[in-house]
Amino acid sequence: MTPKLYGYWRSSASYRVRLALALKGIAYEYVPVHLLRDGGEQKSVAYQALNPAQLVPTLEIFDAEAELPLKLNQSLAIIEYLDARFPEPKLIPSDPVQAAVVRMLALDMAADLQPVTNLRILQALTETFGLPESAKGEWIQLWVARTFAAFEKRLLDTAGTYCVGDSVTLADICLMPQVYNAQRFKVDLTPYPTLLRVVENLQALPEFHAAAPEQQSDANT
Repeated sequence: MTPKLYGYWRSSASYRVRLALALKGIAYEYVPVHLLRDGGEQKSVAYQALNPAQLVPTLEIFDAEAELPLKLNQSLAIIEYLDARFPEPKLIPSDPVQAAVVRMLALDMAADLQPVTNLRILQALTETFGLPESAKGEWIQLWVARTFAAFEKRLLDTAGTYCVGDSVTLADICLMPQVYNAQRFKVDLTPYPTLLRVVENLQALPEFHAAAPEQQSDANT
């Protein structure tokens, strides 16, 4: 059974899972779920059967050891599962100290920054709370600047070629989608030279190119 990934090309969480699958060389079927068309395809009855939270991604995968099919949501849970079942290359170090550092950096991006710049949050700000559409970019720039400033300081202690040393980890997987979003909303990244150096190294990897939003079948739709 070929794994099936339900996602959206611009979704940060979908991007994270695509990166993990690419790095581990796991072939999968990609099923686009358009978050804007017809009010959002994630709200359909069919998709809610896969993910009641009406969010992407969802990964359908057959677990050979458990001998059962799985429907997994939440990108970090999916990646932790993939790292346990397909341990090469290791995305979360075995050493507990290094693992804690990787998770700390990953959560800076996936737990602190991504939620406040998420599509449904931005929609609520304008549609429910009346924030002018023009202020949306300012909102994103505020939170990116605060989070990236702290992240840059962390990288001074942890970075080698990548976020933590010279191996790609979960921290890098969580960083790249937030940099993509920051660039999309024209955030000035020059105050973060270490972050930019890491990103440049990551962008040179074929797996990061293949997982990029513009490379997906539903890009620009």
